[in-house]
Amino acid sequence: MRANYQVNATPQFSVLTGDQIEEIFHAALDVLERVGTRVYGEEGVALLREAGCLVSDTDLVRIPSWLVKEALNTTPQRVAIAGRDRRQRLTLEKNKIYFGTGSDCPSLVDPYTDEVRKYTFQDVYNAARISDALPHIDFHMSLGLTSGVPARTYDRHQFLAMLKGTAKPLVITAVDREGLADQYRMACQVLGGPEEFAKAPLFVVYIEPSSPLSNSVEAVEKLLYAAEMGIPAIYTPCIMCGATGPVTLAGGMVQCLAECLTGVVLAQLKRKGAAVIIGGVESTIDMATSVLSYGAPEMVLLSAAMTDVARWLRLPMFSTAGCSDAKILDQQAAIESAISVMVAALSGANLIHDVGYLESGLLGSYDMLVMSNEVIGMAKRILRGIAVTPETLAVEVIERVGPGGHYLAQPHTRQHFRSELWFPTLMDRQMRRAWEGGGSQTMAMRVRAKVKEILEHHEPMPIPAGVEARLREIVAQADERHAS
Repeated sequence: MRANYQVNATPQFSVLTGDQIEEIFHAALDVLERVGTRVYGEEGVALLREAGCLVSDTDLVRIPSWLVKEALNTTPQRVAIAGRDRRQRLTLEKNKIYFGTGSDCPSLVDPYTDEVRKYTFQDVYNAARISDALPHIDFHMSLGLTSGVPARTYDRHQFLAMLKGTAKPLVITAVDREGLADQYRMACQVLGGPEEFAKAPLFVVYIEPSSPLSNSVEAVEKLLYAAEMGIPAIYTPCIMCGATGPVTLAGGMVQCLAECLTGVVLAQLKRKGAAVIIGGVESTIDMATSVLSYGAPEMVLLSAAMTDVARWLRLPMFSTAGCSDAKILDQQAAIESAISVMVAALSGANLIHDVGYLESGLLGSYDMLVMSNEVIGMAKRILRGIAVTPETLAVEVIERVGPGGHYLAQPHTRQHFRSELWFPTLMDRQMRRAWEGGGSQTMAMRVRAKVKEILEHHEPMPIPAGVEARLREIVAQADERHAS
């Protein structure tokens, strides 16, 4: 035994110091007190006014710092969710990382025709099946935006496709409070009632304020409903530094945090102990194209820095990785996916989403999802670090082999190689002659073959027929209510 022996179980990484985090936090409090935020919707304004906020111009709310700190004290530091398969459980707490897709991309590349077209219900279902089959995708968002269904109820159709396609935990979007309520009813049907949902929610709802410093009626109503019903809520902006937020990264973080903290306060005023996850998609506007960049190094840096802030606040963090501005699965897509995945993993963010995004979030790519799954596997191996123990130091094994020997036949090698080494499923490590003999396949070709294999053979855990019938009834009722 050795006294005062320090161990790095995993690689260590951070962007901000404690002093920098405090400055950003205090600046966000200053913004909420001095500048305020627009809160639309009577219930939200009433809750804030009754709690001691200053309200002027009908909906401009200034939130005192003491109220923010009080809300932080009652916001859970830990959130647990589970999929239809209740064994597939995620615990969102300090430095536990999970990767998943993004949501609501309008287009995809058809894996059989290479046609760029709109997502259908079947495509959203297929995206869920691909996530279900990939070992390093831990949760699922829709990836695509369901077309061919009523605009006011697309979210119910989308949720049905996701439920059918995967048994993993979900992150959903909702048109409005009513859409969220219908999806909650559907989840309770699947799980067997509200009590089962309360034990481990089937989904987290993504809710987005409107930068800069505005909270729409729909966002506020969804947040308050989520708090009331025990639905964990991601309340997070999508800031474009230089357009909807300050161009300086620190300024963007201040505004982002102020917007997140508004959601924390509102949720706690509705129900103390309501689960709120902060974070977001913070990136830069490309000054040449006016596009929000999903591959910018600033986005990677901001996501990691916000994770530092969330950890300091002891709140779960929603981050971004596995995405690119590239239009196809090319070298740019691989570079941007690899860098963002590795930094997000090192940062310790909890829910890391948007895996599979191409074309700046306009194209939800099956190919990108499958390739990034391989990247995530590599990143997770790096995060396991290097175990330093008498067994792994292997001094006796080195002595036994001695100079000039080899380790292939050693029991130590057989005992440890499966746990110590990472085994690729798509990366090629063959010699050139063997690679050429196998058809000289590129990474893109191997990825596409894997996509087709999953689509043609993977069957997710089925939903019982009677339950699916009730889910379809809820969707049909929503369509009927909103029929024009």
